[in-house]
Amino acid sequence: MAKRTALYDNHVAHGGKIVEFAGYELPVQYEAGVITEHMTVRKKVGLFDVSHMGEVVVSGKNAEEALNRIVTNDIRGMYDGQVRYSLLPNERGGAVDDILIYRVNGECFLIVVNASNADKDAAWISSHLPKDVKFENISDKVSQLALQGPLAETVLKKVLAEEFIPKKYYSFTKEAKVNGMKCLVSRTGYTGESGFELYCGNADAPKLFELLLKEGKEEGILPCGLGARDTLRLEAAMPLYGHELGEDIPVNEVGLGFAIKMGKEDFIGKKALEAHTPEYVRVGAKVVDRGIAREHTDVYCENELVGTVTSGTHAPLLGYPIAMLRIKKEFIDKPLEADVRGRRLKLQIVDLPFYKKS
Repeated sequence: MAKRTALYDNHVAHGGKIVEFAGYELPVQYEAGVITEHMTVRKKVGLFDVSHMGEVVVSGKNAEEALNRIVTNDIRGMYDGQVRYSLLPNERGGAVDDILIYRVNGECFLIVVNASNADKDAAWISSHLPKDVKFENISDKVSQLALQGPLAETVLKKVLAEEFIPKKYYSFTKEAKVNGMKCLVSRTGYTGESGFELYCGNADAPKLFELLLKEGKEEGILPCGLGARDTLRLEAAMPLYGHELGEDIPVNEVGLGFAIKMGKEDFIGKKALEAHTPEYVRVGAKVVDRGIAREHTDVYCENELVGTVTSGTHAPLLGYPIAMLRIKKEFIDKPLEADVRGRRLKLQIVDLPFYKKS
């Protein structure tokens, strides 16, 4: 049976269309619709329930060293209150998941994992830590709200003292008080826009959700669902586990080299990556012909199958269909087509991200 976040009743009250996603009942959209929600985030501010994401805490004297051995990025040298993106690799060099690592202090780290992988990740991380490092899965105790868009900070300043608003991208404030509600507030997001993610106890989540909607009315805030979250992240070319990332896709083939520190002494999967010569690459494409190339669509160069579409949709802001492809490296500069139910659609390779905020 699907779970419900602490905000389920809020979604129903605001007209959310509920679907099952990653084991949860969540709104795919509200009455305004996906395109309006998408454009509201790009131009104003939107509010998402992302409480289905998982959170675990790794702590202890050797927490930093132990965690650094199981992630691709190097977390040494992070400052208290910093967030760092990383991949969680398996022994073959594939991705168990992609994660965000929050350094509370040198002996305590909060790790945020994808909803569909929460249980798998918790088991993986805990089984690869030494006994002197403590592990706690707090996913069921925490709600997460994402306030995203160019006016997100304007709204947040109405409910949170400026001293508690994180100044730098990928930084956070741990003990913020929003109208008396204790929150961790981070300057992060999954939309390609400015914004924040607020973590709070489940009991406070419904009040926090309504407060932000109320205070953001003047800025034109809208509650937003999974549909807009996906179109926004795709325009921003942000990878999604199960699409661009997976257990059998080597992490050095997905264009995330900034998060893979091969100079580290060792980490799980390092030997496999050293031995692997990347064969495929992640690229962006504009669909030239009329139609949409969605995930799992085959990509051809003339009659040769050279890859697949990992994510594809109509881009609301750009006004045309886009796709991320996993294709063989040698075909980047050659004419490509997507086979959509027997009909070939011409593809034009374009730089990623498709959209970048000015």
